[in-house]
Amino acid sequence: MACLHYPPPFITMSKPASFLNPPIFDLDCRRCPRLSQFLDETKCAYPAYHARPVPPFGVAAPKLLVVGLAPGMHGANASGRPFTGDHAGILLYRTLYDFGFSSAPVSTSRDDGLTLRDCRITNAVKCLPPQNKPTPEEARTCNDYLKAELESLPKGAAVLALGSIAHGSVLRAFGLKLKDYPFGHNELHELPQGMHLLDSYHCSRYNTQTRRLTDEMFRAVFARARQLVDNG
Repeated sequence: MACLHYPPPFITMSKPASFLNPPIFDLDCRRCPRLSQFLDETKCAYPAYHARPVPPFGVAAPKLLVVGLAPGMHGANASGRPFTGDHAGILLYRTLYDFGFSSAPVSTSRDDGLTLRDCRITNAVKCLPPQNKPTPEEARTCNDYLKAELESLPKGAAVLALGSIAHGSVLRAFGLKLKDYPFGHNELHELPQGMHLLDSYHCSRYNTQTRRLTDEMFRAVFARARQLVDNG
């Protein structure tokens, strides 16, 4: 399409994810026709937006992997960094900072100098889905990347799933059954390789404004995550 003007590839990890074997991320992935078409349309409407698969952000060997659902239209899809530019990122980065996982409490852009410590943020689905709702097939298609990312984590790492879809994607990547690991806020599950899965309600605008998730509830999850990392 003539209106596509992609920016140069931008990988936020110290070792480009596409160089890992198997890769945990592909900036040029177009496996899902519906998502690829929607990204093309979004790029036409917002030429300055990243509007491509959004790479993981953080350290190469994290002790904590935070797994979200998918990029938001005017957040990560625009900025190219997970949870940057939308409401959900406000609470996430502030809490990461308060518990020593981030160098700053606010993430404004991918070139703002913010760095993560012992932590990486990724999404279960790497591309912006229409209405923020990936189909089950799209989540399964993208699961190969999450599986490779989880396999690359150091032994004893903790995984924090933001929401039930991210929770289910992590279990699928491990080949585990959802009925054996039910989702629940601040619930902790043991995973293979000495790893742990910690659940939280997603820090979305809807959840925070309806008080389904409060600051105190989110901080309690990160206090537990900090303890897992420090004791790991």
